[in-house]
Amino acid sequence: MFDALSKRFSDVFGSIRGRGRITEENVAEAMRAIRTALLEADVHVEIARSFCDEVYKKAIGAEVIKTLKPEQVLVKIVHDELTALMGPVDPRIPFVTPPPTIILMAGLQGSGKTTTCGKLAKMVADRHAKRPLLVAADLKRPAAIDQLEVIGEQIGVPVYTERGHQNAVKVCRNGIREARKTDRDLVILDTAGRLAIDEEMMAEIAKVAEVTTPHQIYLVLDAMTGQDAVNTAKSFNERLELDGVILTKFDSDTRGGAALSVKRVTGKPIKFMGVGEKMENLEPFHPDRIAGRILGMGDMLSLVEQAQQQFDADEAVKLEKKMAKGQLTLDDFVDQMRKVRKMGSMKELMKKIPGMGDQMGDMDIDEGELDRMEAVVQSMTPKERHNPFIIDASRRRRIARGSGADPQDVSGLVKSFGQMRDAMKAMTGMSMMQRMKFGSTLSRQMMQGGGMPTFKSKSTATKRVVSKKDRRKQRKKRRR
Repeated sequence: MFDALSKRFSDVFGSIRGRGRITEENVAEAMRAIRTALLEADVHVEIARSFCDEVYKKAIGAEVIKTLKPEQVLVKIVHDELTALMGPVDPRIPFVTPPPTIILMAGLQGSGKTTTCGKLAKMVADRHAKRPLLVAADLKRPAAIDQLEVIGEQIGVPVYTERGHQNAVKVCRNGIREARKTDRDLVILDTAGRLAIDEEMMAEIAKVAEVTTPHQIYLVLDAMTGQDAVNTAKSFNERLELDGVILTKFDSDTRGGAALSVKRVTGKPIKFMGVGEKMENLEPFHPDRIAGRILGMGDMLSLVEQAQQQFDADEAVKLEKKMAKGQLTLDDFVDQMRKVRKMGSMKELMKKIPGMGDQMGDMDIDEGELDRMEAVVQSMTPKERHNPFIIDASRRRRIARGSGADPQDVSGLVKSFGQMRDAMKAMTGMSMMQRMKFGSTLSRQMMQGGGMPTFKSKSTATKRVVSKKDRRKQRKKRRR
C-alpha cells in the first residue's frame, strides 16, 4: 500500500537531505514535487493543493531553513499534516446497552461488502468478546445468502436468513428480533450492493435505515477505485448519513488516493481497512500510523497489536527460556512461522518495521518458499525435528523425496536454522529497542544477498551439516 507515494516522498526528502543549505525556494520546490506525487496517487486536486500550501506555511513558520537537520523538521510537519488530513478517527465501535448494537453495511456491487461483514463479525467476537449475528439482507445478488452462510460457518457466527422473498426491510427487522431473542450483542445487516445512481436501490437502503435505526452505518469501498470511491462515499452520505467508511483491498492499493481524500471530501472517517483475503485481515484505521507508513517510518504499534492477538504470553515466556538455552526446535520454528503468517504477508509485516520500508523497494518475498520450507520440516521424523543436526546424507535424501525438495535444500534449511537459533540466543536479554535494531540488521544482511550472518557462537553441530565438497572449497579458498 502507498508504495509509489512512499517512494516519491523518500526521493523528495532525500534531495533536501543532500543539500548543504536549505532555502525557501528549496522548500517550495519540494512542495511542488509532493503535490505532483499526491496527484499521481489519485488524491483530489484541491486537497493536494491545500495540503502542500499548509505544509509550506508551517515549514517556513518553523524556520526549517535555519535548523541543523531541516529534512527531519519537514518530515515531522508532513507527518502531522497527513495525520490531520485523514483524521481524527475513533476506530472503536460504540456498543450500546441494552444490546444489540445494530450496524448497517452499505456499498457498491463488487466492493467486498459481504466478506467485510464476516471480517467485522470475527474482529468483534475475537477482540471484544461480543456475540454477533449476521443478517443476510442482500436479496438481489444470486448466491449472496449462500456466501454469507459459508462465511458465518467459517468464523463460527450464526446467520439469519429468509429465503424466498424480496423484502430486505422485513428481513432486517426480523433479524434484529432474532438477535434479541437469542441474546446477541451485535447485529450486522448485509444489504445488497447498489449503484449510487440507482434511485430504486438507494431508496430501499434508506428505508432499511429508517426502519431499523442502526447505531452505526458503514460504507464499504474498494480502495483501488481511487477518486471514484470518494465520489461514491459523497453520494451515499447524502442519503444515509454515514458514520464511517471501511476500505477494502487496502493492501493492493499502491496509490492511496482514496485513503487520503475520503475524510476531507465527505467529512466521514475511515474506520477500518481490509488488508488481505483472510477473515483476520481487518484492521482499525489509525491516521498517525498510516502517515508513518507513507513516510517510511514503519508502524510498530500495529505490528505489536497484531502479534498480541496471535501469541500467548505464557507460551512466549516458555519460548524465551528455550531461546536463552539454545534449545529451539524445528517444531517451535514452524509453529512460530505459522502464527507470524496469520498476521499478514511477510512483505507488509517487514514494512511496518521502522527503516525497512525504503529497503524493501520493489523486492518481492516469495510466500511459497515458506510453504516449501514447512514441507521439508514435516517430512522429518520427530527426532530429526528436535535435533536436525543428526541428519546425514541418507536422511537428507529421504526427507528430500518426501517433500519434493532437493537434498541441498534440506542442508540449507538445517544450516540456516542453526544460525537463526544462535541469533535468537544472542537476542535474549536485550531490550525491545536493541532487538529491533538487531533484527533490522539481520534483515538488511539477508536482503543484501548474504543470507543469515555467521555468529561467533555458531555451534559445532551446525558445522557438521556442511558437505565434504563444501569443506574442500573452503580449504582451497584459505590456501589462496
